[in-house]
Formats: sequence, C-alpha cells, structure tokens
Amino acid sequence: MKVVIIGGDAAGMSAAAKLRRLNKAAEIRVYEKGNYLSYSSCGLPYSAAYEERSIDKLIQRTPADFEASDIHPRLRHEVLRVNPGEKTVLVRSLETGDEFLDGFDKLLIATGAHPIVPEIPGAGLENVFTLKTIDDGLKLKSALPNAQSVLIAGGGYVGVEVAESLASVGKKVTILQRPDKLLKNFDPEISSIALRELERLGVEVKLSEKLISISRAGGSLEARTDKGAYRADLVLLALGVRPATEFLEGSGIALSENGAVIVDREMRTNLPDIYAAGDCAEIYHMVTKSNVYIPLATTANKAGRMVASNLNGGHVEFPGTLGCAAVKVGEKELARTGLSEAEAAAFGFEAKAVVVEANSLPHYYPGSEKITIKLIYESKTRRILGAQAAGPMGTVLRINIFAAAIANGMTTEALGMLDLCYAPPFSTVWDAVHVAANAAK
Repeated sequence: MKVVIIGGDAAGMSAAAKLRRLNKAAEIRVYEKGNYLSYSSCGLPYSAAYEERSIDKLIQRTPADFEASDIHPRLRHEVLRVNPGEKTVLVRSLETGDEFLDGFDKLLIATGAHPIVPEIPGAGLENVFTLKTIDDGLKLKSALPNAQSVLIAGGGYVGVEVAESLASVGKKVTILQRPDKLLKNFDPEISSIALRELERLGVEVKLSEKLISISRAGGSLEARTDKGAYRADLVLLALGVRPATEFLEGSGIALSENGAVIVDREMRTNLPDIYAAGDCAEIYHMVTKSNVYIPLATTANKAGRMVASNLNGGHVEFPGTLGCAAVKVGEKELARTGLSEAEAAAFGFEAKAVVVEANSLPHYYPGSEKITIKLIYESKTRRILGAQAAGPMGTVLRINIFAAAIANGMTTEALGMLDLCYAPPFSTVWDAVHVAANAAK
C-alpha cells in the first residue's frame, strides 16, 4: 500500500508516524510546500518576540528523523492538482520547477490553513508580516530588533499573544480590531478582561476599526482605517486563517463554503480512498453533533493520529471536538470549551448562562485572586454546553474540568457535587468550578 500525504505539519506528520507504527510495510510519501515540517506553530508568538529564544526549538522532528522511520518527506514540493480517478497527484519542485505525477493507493490531505491577507493597498510592503510558519517567525524575529513600534491588525489568539509578548519586551504596541471586542470566540464578560489586561500592559487597543490601507511614511509605515491613521515601524497581519485547499478546485472533492474539505467522522471525503484532516478540513463537534470549522493544533494532531487507523483499513470515528482553547494575557489566563452563549442560541439550544466570580484560593491564603467563570447550560436538562473563564494561574485547568464534564454529558447538579481535590494552597473547599455549577438554576 502506498500512502501519499499532502502537508507536513500537525495532522500530516501525526498520521504518518502513527501509520508507520501500524503498518511496517506501507510506503509513506509526504509532500510539504514549505521549508520545515513537524513544528509547533503555536509557539511562534512566544519565540519571535524574544531575542534569546530560538525558533529552531519549535521543530519537533526533522526530515532525517522521519527518514529513519522509513517515512519519506519531500520539502519544497507543492501539490498542484489531485486526480482522483487516476489516483495521482501532480507535484512541482519549488527548487527546480520540475513537475511530475505520483500515484497513491490512499491519499491524506493535510495542507492546513493560510493566514488571511486582506486585498488592500500595501499588504505586501516590506515590514508587513504574517505569523503562521517557521519562515514567518524567522522573518518577523529578524525585523523586530529594529522596530520600536508595532501595529497588529487582528485581535484573535495570535494578535493578542504577540501583543502581550512584545509589550513585555518594551515595544509600543497597537491592536486594530474590526469587531467591537477582542477574541471573538469568547463572550464579552470574558474578553473584556483580556482587554483590560492588555491596556494595563500598555497596549493600545482600537476596536470597531477596519484596516483600509498600508503605506510608507518616511522611515515607518502608516496604517489607515475607516476612523483614522496609525504610524508603526512594523505591521503584523493577524486576521485569522482560511483552509489551504485552492488546489482542490475542480478535483471533485467536496468543499464547504469557506473552502474546508467536507469529511465524515472517519475523515473520509466524498471520494474513495481520499481523506482530509487538520486545519484544511471540517471537524465533528461533540455538542452540536455537526461539522464545524475550528482550526486548532490540538484537534489537528488528534485527527491525524486517528485517521492513520483508517488509512490502514480501519473504521475509527472521531469522537468530536469541543473547541477548547486558551490564551495568556499578562497575569491573566483565559480559556473556553464547548459553546458560547451566542453559539448555543445559533445552534437552536434552549440555553441559559450564569456568570460568577469566585476566589482561586481561600481568602486567608496568600495569592488568592478572583476567577470569572461563565457557564452555559440547557434550560430544561441543565446539561452543560460550554464554559469560559478568566483569572490567575490555574484558570485554564479549571476549564479542562468543564471540558471533561461536557464530554461525559454531565449536568450542573452533578458537576456541583463532583469530588475535586482541596487544600488551601490549591483551591477553596468549594472550588470555583463548584461555585459556577451550583449557581446555575
């Protein structure tokens, strides 16, 4: 059996490594357009901003490591077209320009996602960056020592993480955000805490402003919005991502409206022997019982590991994502799982929400701080649908408890009486998780 994998990062290389463990005889070929494979892109905001931190440490395994396992990656090779009927892919070497066909018995599409670059004047100017790949990180890192002021277009995870990191090393940072709040996946009660923390760090945040153009202004750049103009030495475009699936147009492989590959719970596409996983594909959601597009490294790695069994002839179903995500902002942690209040309404749930503030530790123990928790649950059954929180260290781990509760169909009553560890250095006798669950009526 010959398996071709398009894309050499989270989903693709997780699948390759697992498939090799399952099948010692399979021929495994990986085509990767970029210069690196198997790296932690989530670490880029924390490596690019600090001169002493090496981006190379984000690389998990090298091509030589995979070759030693009889997995054959080809870097700087772009797949131009998939021919399902012939079971071939058309590949171009970006080094030589040569094109060739390669055949497969099974195909995994794991091309990930592109950073969104707006079609505005100046988006391609020098010192305008994106941050998605190792190459992006190296370019940004090399430019930052000469930049005192940075403008970040986009207030999502990457924008907020980079802003926090740059503020901590003394850069003047401005965030431009088109929506009226940061971190659109969080409800306002939680995202507002991130805003206050960024402002405490000295980050200037401009909400409800649309980026219109970027131009040179003397020795710096000028970003114009529908409300004003801002000068900066460097601009980072952190406007989200879109599935990297343009090369599949005309192949017969079904794509969703946003371009993500449509798959079933086995990660199968609509065509035989062709699978897709990771940020290029939809994923099944545990709560909504439907496909969604949530590009997260955790999901991509799990999906890649699981689909290896199916490439090997199995029929394993993905249990479902909860969209668990976390972000650090100064001294605050933010995390979410399941559905937001708005998402619950959009998917037709009759839901309620409760917001509580609870101590992280007993009031008499040093270091006690407030944790804000928002809990979303079904009105009639009180089944937990989602949770979000912001607070000091330990907040993210509490959202992990809510994730486990959702995955097991727990109600607020059951969670409110769950036996959790207690000692004054770690929590209150009724943990913040209990307090939130018991406040749901």
